Amino acid sequence: MKASLTILALLAATPAAAQDRMTLILDWFVNPDHGPIVVAEELGYFEEAGLEVEVVAPADPADPPKMAAAGRADLAISYQPQLHLQVAEGMPLVRVGTLVATPLNCLLVLEDGPVEEIADLEGRKVGFSVAGVEEALLSSILERNGLSMDDIALVNVNWSLSPALMSGQVDAVIGAFRNFELNQMEIEGVPGRCFYLEEEGLPAYDELIYVANPETMDRDVLRRFLAATEKATQYIVNHPQESWEIFAGTSPELQDELNERAWADTIPRFALRPEALDEGRYARFETFLGEAGLIEGTRPVSALAVDLGAE
Repeated sequence: MKASLTILALLAATPAAAQDRMTLILDWFVNPDHGPIVVAEELGYFEEAGLEVEVVAPADPADPPKMAAAGRADLAISYQPQLHLQVAEGMPLVRVGTLVATPLNCLLVLEDGPVEEIADLEGRKVGFSVAGVEEALLSSILERNGLSMDDIALVNVNWSLSPALMSGQVDAVIGAFRNFELNQMEIEGVPGRCFYLEEEGLPAYDELIYVANPETMDRDVLRRFLAATEKATQYIVNHPQESWEIFAGTSPELQDELNERAWADTIPRFALRPEALDEGRYARFETFLGEAGLIEGTRPVSALAVDLGAE
């Protein structure tokens, strides 16, 4: 009996296993695109994986990949098209996982406005928020429709995409997310219409990805992070209403019609296997950018993306 009590006392005195700490920089403020991350935290999946995850919203949406490359964050959320351009520029980044596995970006116009087809943009204003990547995508779409960047006027609307369009400041915007801006405009009573990039000559791509510095990343920690978010994604797909309530319950700012609509529209787009890599998708997009003259030369997929589970 005494021996048993001694063992119990020793077990009680044993400290809990230390959690591995990591920092994740979001691409922007918390929104339904980040559902698996928030749900993994709220349901304790990160804790089960031995992780303490600090989630940070950036002051500038251009900062996350730079912070990951510089070692100021373990992981950052970025965009596949942006990754190709940044790696071509020599930034030490690699895709280690996928968050949203379909394009969300679209070229957005007013449903009853003067732009019925892309060729109608000639002589008109197009708003954007992220220099470089959005201009590259827009340039390719315009060229396919007989126009060039010289045929339009680019206007930096500083993330005020749908308001700029609805107010008439611009005639179209690039960078609008189909799960957000379309819903926002419908709620405001000024419906919009999307030209979907993957239907306008661009190869399909992963919209939101996790990127890290390949030289400094901790593969074990990242695999556990991705496993936790995969478990959260499965919960979201199986329990869409319950997961929405968990997500929205984390902040009053999320509890509105726009976020609830966006949540429903985003669920089918989450990567069900965030660790898995579609090498052909990255090879095709790299080739596309090279042929379009948007990058100099092309790189092998191994320089752009890894499947940590296959290593």
